[in-house]
Amino acid sequence: MVVVVVVGETVRAANWGLNGYARQTTPELAKLPVVNFTDVTACGTNTEVSLPCMFAPVGRRDHDEARIRGQQSLLHVLARAGVAVHWRDNQSGCKGVCEGLPGDTVAALGVPALCPAGERCLDEGLIHDLDARLDGAGGTQLWVLHMLGNHGPSYFRRYPERHARFVPDCRSDDLKDCPVEQIVNAYDNAVGYTDEILARTIRTLAARADRVDSALLYVSDHGESLGENGLFLHGIPYAIAPQVQKKVPMVMWTSPGLGPAAGLAPGCLEAELQRKAATPVAHDHLFHTLLGLLDVRTALHEPAWDLAARCRVADGGAVPAATPASTPAR
Repeated sequence: MVVVVVVGETVRAANWGLNGYARQTTPELAKLPVVNFTDVTACGTNTEVSLPCMFAPVGRRDHDEARIRGQQSLLHVLARAGVAVHWRDNQSGCKGVCEGLPGDTVAALGVPALCPAGERCLDEGLIHDLDARLDGAGGTQLWVLHMLGNHGPSYFRRYPERHARFVPDCRSDDLKDCPVEQIVNAYDNAVGYTDEILARTIRTLAARADRVDSALLYVSDHGESLGENGLFLHGIPYAIAPQVQKKVPMVMWTSPGLGPAAGLAPGCLEAELQRKAATPVAHDHLFHTLLGLLDVRTALHEPAWDLAARCRVADGGAVPAATPASTPAR
C-alpha cells in the first residue's frame, strides 16, 4: 500500500478550476475520477504555521502552536506503527514535521533539466522517479511530496514555458512592476502546472493498481491575495486574514483496492468521500483521515475527524463516526 500526500504551496481555492473558477486551471484533473473538496479551510496563512498544524492531531480547532511543535507529528506516529515514511522536499523544509525521518530534496536528486541555473527546481522533480519507486515498493508506505507550487512573488518561475497558457504573464520578481491582470495570469499558469503534476502522479499510480493499492491526497498549505483590497501574497494574522488566504483546494484519488486493504467496507470509500466533498472540511481532518487510510489503530485517532470513518469495518459493520478508537498503535 502506498499513500501519496502532496502538500501544495500558496494555491488558493478561488483559482482552482475544479471549484468553478472562470478559467479551467485544472483541465487534467477534470478528466480523472478524483474527489474535489470545495470548502477547505487551512490551519494558517503561511507555511511556518500551516505545515506543523496540518500534521498535528489537533489543529486550528484548538490551536496551540507551542503544543503542536512539542508533539510528534503524524509522520512520527505512522513511522512508530511500522509505516515506511519518506519526505521529499522542493520547498523550504518540513518545519520539524519530518525531523529524523527518511527524506531527500529535489535539488539533491541530480536532475539538471528540472533545476535551472540560479533558480529553484521545478516540481516535476518530485515525481521524476515515481515509476521506479512504485516498482520497488513493498509493505505500507507514506510518501509526502512538498511542492514549490505557487510560491510568490515570482510565480512565473514556478512553471516551464509550455505552461504559459494565460498571457501576458508577469515576468518580474517584483509584483509592483506588473498590472494585476498579468500577475493573475502568471499565478494561474502555476496552478495549471500543479494540475499536470497531480494528474501524472494519479495516472502512474492507476497503472500499478494491479499490484499496489494506492491513494493520493493533495491539499495546499494556505492561500494567497492577488490584489483584493490592495493586498498581495499572504501571511496576514489568521484572525483578520481574508478568506482567499485561508481557503485552499483539496483533492483525493484512491485505487479500487485501497478501501478493502485499509479495512473499509467494499464500495464505501469513494461514495463517502463524494458525500463529504461539498461539506466544510479543514486541515484538521488530515491527521485522522490518513490514520484511517493507512489502517493504523491508535487512541490518537478521532473518527469524527476521519473523512472515511463511516466506512470502517468492525464486527461486521461500519463504525459510527463518533466512536473513538481504542486499540493501541500497531
